[in-house]
Amino acid sequence: MPGQPRLAQSPDAGPATGGWDWPRTLAARGGAALQPAHLRRRPEPPQGTRLHCFVLDCSASMAAGGALARAKGVLLALMDEAYRRREQVALLCFAGTRVELRLPPRKAAAWNDDWIAPIGAGGGTPLSVAVAEAGQLLARHGGPARACEGWLWLLTDGRTRERPARPAAADQAAVVDFESGRVVLGRARGLAQDWGCRYMLASQWG
Repeated sequence: MPGQPRLAQSPDAGPATGGWDWPRTLAARGGAALQPAHLRRRPEPPQGTRLHCFVLDCSASMAAGGALARAKGVLLALMDEAYRRREQVALLCFAGTRVELRLPPRKAAAWNDDWIAPIGAGGGTPLSVAVAEAGQLLARHGGPARACEGWLWLLTDGRTRERPARPAAADQAAVVDFESGRVVLGRARGLAQDWGCRYMLASQWG
């Protein structure tokens, strides 16, 4: 997978029943340097046992700094892994005053660049609305009732003052931080701390 770390196998990484499970490996790594103990192998799960809901910040700050282009690479890597595991994915994009469901829950498939096309909605970053909609989506399609684990992935530069709560339907969550520039606000990291979830820098994907 382009941009992914190249690692040697750890004796504790589990039986070689499949390739590397990069979402789980990177979640286990968090913000630390990648160690063999973080490695996770892919078992062969029944189809539909996990739904990855990606919430992508398409705001002006993301587009202007080139972060939106980098986010495409991260999404490609994560969706490719979901495809290999025969898991489900969904994609919500937000900017201005709008949140758009660009990809309803479905089995991961070939990439479509229209999924991250710009949202012409003016200024603003409606993070709270986007996270709330992601929570509703996971509640409808994930959870114990559907035997489907719900994963929430937030990809953002954190350039907003909104601090929404973590959705109850998100069994697992991760914040991928795309912030760059001279002045670092650290809001994405703060949100991950509020959520008690994994925090990752976009640079971890190379």
